[in-house]
Amino acid sequence: MIDGNDLALSPEEESGIDKNRQLFVDYLRRADRQGMEELITYLTDKTDFFVCPASTRFHGNYPGGLCEHSLHVLERLTKHMADPLFRERIANVSMNTAIITALLHDVCKANYYTVEFRNRKVNGVWQQVPFFAVADDYPYGHGEKSVDIIRNFIELTEEEKFAIRWHMGYTEPKEVWGSLDAAIEKYPLVLALHEADLEASKFLDRTVST
Repeated sequence: MIDGNDLALSPEEESGIDKNRQLFVDYLRRADRQGMEELITYLTDKTDFFVCPASTRFHGNYPGGLCEHSLHVLERLTKHMADPLFRERIANVSMNTAIITALLHDVCKANYYTVEFRNRKVNGVWQQVPFFAVADDYPYGHGEKSVDIIRNFIELTEEEKFAIRWHMGYTEPKEVWGSLDAAIEKYPLVLALHEADLEASKFLDRTVST
């Protein structure tokens, strides 16, 4: 679990993280699902969800990157819900479901990273600088792990479970593509969430040099 004190955040970074945390929590409360307050308390008090990155080297590889990425996915998913290509196929998807699947699809990454230090020459002087590394003490897959964690607090509809489980889309191993195709056929939200995730990671999330 990442301690925010290890990150030496600037006032601007702290402000941005606090703003995104409040926006994230406000959205989850709008979903109005029994057990949601317990889930929010868990994320706030028992995990590093709001300060951890979304990855170590790629999209969102900075403090608060995971929360920011999740908000970007919700932004893109709501765009898909209004897109003629998806609108008819996911017309039954409620805003509650959009919020839950978009904001919680990567909850598996909470308590997944750690901060380590390495030497780097800065202005000709060697200094120890922090970097993010993986320390997975609950190796239970990716989408599967998110579903497992969420269901400790709130009930998910079958469609929500499918969407979160398969949100990695065709980055999953080829051996499971048949099951992925079947999941998309059953619930087109699976594809909509996957595409929203890709768009957020490729076009909206920042990547910082390390």
